[in-house]
Amino acid sequence: MLPAAEIGKAPAAPCCSESGNERKDVEEKNDINIAALFGNEQVSEDTDNGDLTSYVSAFIEKEVGNDLKSLKKLDKLIEQMTENKMQLEEQVLTISSEIPKRIQSALKNAEESKQFLNQFLEQETHLFSSINSHLLTAQPWMEDLGAMINQIEEIERHLAYLKWISQIEELSDNIQQYLMTNNVPEAASTLVSMVELDIKLQESSCAHLLAFTRATVKFWHKILKDKLTSDFEEVLAQLHWPFITPPQSQTVGLSRPAGAPEIYSNLETLFCQLLKLQTSDELLTEPKQLPEKYCLPASPSVILPIQIMLTPLQKRFRYHFRGNRQTNVISKPEWYLAQVLMWIGNHTQFLDEKIQPILDKVGPSVNARLEFSRGLMMLVLEKLAADIPCLLYDDNLFCHLVDEVLLFERELHSLYGYPSTFANCMHILSEDTCFQRWLTVERKFALQKMDSMLSSEAAWISQYKDITDVDEMKVPDCAETFMTLLLVITDRYKNLPTASRKLQFLELQKDLVDDFRIRLTQVMKEETRASLGFRYCAILNAVNYISTVLADWADNVFFLQLQQAALEVFADNNTLSKLQLGQLASMESSVFDDMINLLERLKHDMLTRQVDHVFREVKDAAKLYKKERWLSLPSQSEQAVMSLSSSACPLLLTVRDRLLQLEEQLCFSLFTVFWQVLVEKLDVYIYQEIVLANHFNEGGAAQLQFDMTRNLFPLFSRYCKRPENYFKHVKEACIVLNLNIGSALLLKDVLQSASGQPPATEALNEVGIYKLAQQDVEILLNLRTNWPNTGK
Repeated sequence: MLPAAEIGKAPAAPCCSESGNERKDVEEKNDINIAALFGNEQVSEDTDNGDLTSYVSAFIEKEVGNDLKSLKKLDKLIEQMTENKMQLEEQVLTISSEIPKRIQSALKNAEESKQFLNQFLEQETHLFSSINSHLLTAQPWMEDLGAMINQIEEIERHLAYLKWISQIEELSDNIQQYLMTNNVPEAASTLVSMVELDIKLQESSCAHLLAFTRATVKFWHKILKDKLTSDFEEVLAQLHWPFITPPQSQTVGLSRPAGAPEIYSNLETLFCQLLKLQTSDELLTEPKQLPEKYCLPASPSVILPIQIMLTPLQKRFRYHFRGNRQTNVISKPEWYLAQVLMWIGNHTQFLDEKIQPILDKVGPSVNARLEFSRGLMMLVLEKLAADIPCLLYDDNLFCHLVDEVLLFERELHSLYGYPSTFANCMHILSEDTCFQRWLTVERKFALQKMDSMLSSEAAWISQYKDITDVDEMKVPDCAETFMTLLLVITDRYKNLPTASRKLQFLELQKDLVDDFRIRLTQVMKEETRASLGFRYCAILNAVNYISTVLADWADNVFFLQLQQAALEVFADNNTLSKLQLGQLASMESSVFDDMINLLERLKHDMLTRQVDHVFREVKDAAKLYKKERWLSLPSQSEQAVMSLSSSACPLLLTVRDRLLQLEEQLCFSLFTVFWQVLVEKLDVYIYQEIVLANHFNEGGAAQLQFDMTRNLFPLFSRYCKRPENYFKHVKEACIVLNLNIGSALLLKDVLQSASGQPPATEALNEVGIYKLAQQDVEILLNLRTNWPNTGK
């Protein structure tokens, strides 16, 4: 901000011819107040640049200018500037008086801070020297104390070590005393405490202590397990376990033999005691696992009491299905698979009614039946893993094994509720070598089946041809058999554990569809000359059926899940464009879209060929009708009864016969497309080749309308309610040609006077013309010859 005195020194340029005194007063007042009027910042900024004169001149020019009347404003401007000057002077005085006080206060604070800092520095120096002195004095003490602390820590470690040993020995002595008094439950509980100590010590580096603890646990676990196992097996023997016969013929297991309450009480007691050994058993026993290549899901070991219950069945299984026994036949996998299913079925009721309540009381959420099934399933998996390499390259044996395994899996899941998330046979079949062989065999037998179905005498005949309700799509036997084949393949692989394996099977299905399409195309090409023949129509029905079924499958939950899995795979591999990925993600496309598009293209080509064939026949049959003398036919009043033109008979007979023939041979949806496309072409043909190519007198126009509306249109009435709506060109042409003279003249005048205007459109709509353009109607009106003679 500039001082007022400085502002007053700036010269003001004269802007009008006034007297000397007036100009002097104006200059002085303007010099005094210019800063307030322009704004302090702008003025001081521009003054620094030497532009104050130009700003003052601009201000005078703006406020006064060349208009002498504007000088009246000077008094108000002078008053306003005076007030602003006074305010500015007050602000300057206020600031001038406050700033020294603040500076003085700040200097005082700085001095005080400097004094405090000097004091702290002196204290710090003194304290530092004191600490150094103390450290030098205490150094020998610290060394002695450190040595003593190390000794104490070592002694504490020794004491802790001895305490652990003491705890383990104490628990071991307790177990011994309990066993001497035959208190097995307490002994088992004490062993659980010892196992907990073992688990706590797992992170310790004391190898000898760990070995001692583990050896002690192992020692007592074996003793307790052997004793409880022996007692448990004795109780099971009293119940005649295992149940080899079906539940209906079991005499003891589920009945109430003498002493049944005591037996079941002992069973429950021993079962619970064995459950207490579960943790130690898992700690000491390495679970038997199949090689990692089978990618079995991680699962806990079967609970100990169920393991004991499974032991006699495992012995039986290994006896019958291992080694050189007559029951161990590699070509008969159904024998051991059926045996396992039978064992599960025989013991299900006992496990559900007698064992499950015990587990429910104990607390852990364990399903007795599933644990039992899990144990037996491991036998099956081991057997499969051993047998598959022996029959991998025998197609018939391998295919038979896969069939039996799939049947076994289906029964296991549906009848006994075995979850697919548990280890099952599909994990063995998913092993890479086995899976690739499975795909190869599946493809081989599918292609053989396709060869046989297409070479069959009944390949192109529908199985349901005599049943109208069932045979709506007129599906030939080969197409229905092929889709059944694909459906069976889907059922076979839908329970595979991984999406990647399922996608490989999906690719196989798509390859088979493409192969079948190519075969159909080859047969179709052989039948091209007879495009209306039975076999050609059967092929067309087959293509339509396969396309329809695939479109339905695309909305199936299973294939939608596969689509999501495929989306993830494609996104990782960058095999599809962003647009295609987006379509898959938004469900706009499906996994079968490529196949459906190819089938739809083939269907369209075949239908087009049929329509073209029929249309050629129709054009040949219409040659005489085109040559009809429409210009000289008698009027309707001259005929007793209107009758069909004789030249139209071949045309109508051809249309009728082909419609009946194809209605019989094509399914409803295909035939609907066929006749609608044929009608469209026929409508344009009659309009262009017959109507526009001739002139019509009154009789000719009436005859054309009679032939069309009473004979041609009704041929399609069995396929739709208003067939004339499909012949829009012909129908509206007949309307124009048959207008009475007055309406025709009026319409002609309207069209000529209102070309392209709304009145013309309204006039056409009034007489029933919606399809034809105004120019077409004018042409049709000019084709009429029955105009009155106006002398022009």
